[in-house]
Amino acid sequence: MKSTQIALAILATFLVARADAQTTVYKWTDKDGKVHFSDTLPDSDVKATEKTMGGGGGDPQNANLPIATQMAMQRNPVTLYTTPECGDSCKDARNLLETRGVPYTERDPAKSAADQDALKKLVGGLYVPVLVVGSAGPLKGYQEEDWNSALDSAGYSRTRVPGSGSMRRQPEGAK
Repeated sequence: MKSTQIALAILATFLVARADAQTTVYKWTDKDGKVHFSDTLPDSDVKATEKTMGGGGGDPQNANLPIATQMAMQRNPVTLYTTPECGDSCKDARNLLETRGVPYTERDPAKSAADQDALKKLVGGLYVPVLVVGSAGPLKGYQEEDWNSALDSAGYSRTRVPGSGSMRRQPEGAK
């Protein structure tokens, strides 16, 4: 009986803490220039309003990722250059990133002149797949050992968090 009560108390504590982490926080500046933070909507006479989700805000798409992965994303963002005609090597490249749980932006130089120019600057031509991890030099062609080494050095985990969804991110400015 006592162990059941302890288990229920622990579960209740966890649920309250989890619910607390997902609260909405509003930030606004009143007419006198004073900044306020609250979990309720501000009055209508405010200068600016900002809404953030869960303990400190951030991108909701990344909320379920481990903090180590979020930090690696900030320090060493991953970009994958592919084309639909690339075949198995691009498929294997995507699969590696998804299996490891590495958030990445996929760019297609066949569809975008800007991506085409960026790829030419990186590797001197239109060659895919190409992996860019942070400020390290590009990795041309899919070589699993080299790609794993670069991802390890950048601080990405070897395993994916269950239920974290697709790791593919939209390029900035894309809809």
